[in-house]
Amino acid sequence: MVFEQNGLYSLSILLIVAIAASLGCAAILFGLLKTGFAWRLATDIPNERSLHERPTPRVGGWGVVPMVIVAIFAAAPHLWLIAVCTAFLAAISQIDDRRGLPARVRFAAHLMAVVAVVFAYRAAAPWWLLAVMSILLTWLVNLYNFMDGADGLAGGMALFGFGGYALAAWMAPHVTPELGLICVATAGAAAGFLVFNFHPARIFLGDAGSIPLGFLAGALGYWGWRGGIWPIWFPVMTFSPFIGDASVTLARRLLRGEKFWQAHREHYYQRMVRSGVGHARTALCWYAVMLAGTALAVWALGRPILIQWCIVGSWAVVLMLIGVAIDARWKRFRANVLGQAEG
Repeated sequence: MVFEQNGLYSLSILLIVAIAASLGCAAILFGLLKTGFAWRLATDIPNERSLHERPTPRVGGWGVVPMVIVAIFAAAPHLWLIAVCTAFLAAISQIDDRRGLPARVRFAAHLMAVVAVVFAYRAAAPWWLLAVMSILLTWLVNLYNFMDGADGLAGGMALFGFGGYALAAWMAPHVTPELGLICVATAGAAAGFLVFNFHPARIFLGDAGSIPLGFLAGALGYWGWRGGIWPIWFPVMTFSPFIGDASVTLARRLLRGEKFWQAHREHYYQRMVRSGVGHARTALCWYAVMLAGTALAVWALGRPILIQWCIVGSWAVVLMLIGVAIDARWKRFRANVLGQAEG
């Protein structure tokens, strides 16, 4: 599809695409719930590491992924490989949702998809930088999955993160309608999913939703950097709430000698829920952080490079302070629980 810079690519068009993707996603998920097919596809059964208390279908990806794939083929057929890899990861992850797969199989699939995109759409950069970027993008795929554990959280990150991508693409000096339309369709689909996922959640994203979203965050972020739409720090800052939480938690677990791929309840958002903040208020607090980070990242575009990196550094400090505050609350909560048990 060819877009001309004659007003067709405008905020009104982005809004129409977002609404269409949202309605399409919501319609699919409503149909899966109404027919009962959602429970037959994949159901999350609560265990000792869960934050929820009742069985819930894990089929959010069935609504989100089709909307994104349609948007890619409609707006940017030359990015067909990203669409194919998204579908591939959704299929592998659906098997994992339903039957379970060894960690090595999952990680191998994630790495294959990332490497395929990075080297098929190779940027003008040294091979070693592309190799490092492939590793980091594979981590982004997985951390998005790790952060999908509380009502409304991963869907909210997709809404704000891809919404920020779309706005940045629209504001770029050389407008890139195809990137903006794909990103706004992803954000719109996330909004449709949130209708069923905000607390109390009736549907979870599942690996078939979280893994493709993590992949798209990396692949589209890479594509935007490759095309000069935004600097390398922009995708990182846009998704920094997820990147920061998952990376710090991973480091802590590795230092304790734990297997990082196993389920646990040590993320910052999990500590917030467990310490009494609850699912809804935790999601709203994170939405405020996501919105602030995304808005600041978009605002920083076009500023002098020194100012850009000062903003990135300042935002990193803000996230660290938020983490310190959550840790302090968690310690007080644990101390109160221990005191009540001893009393």
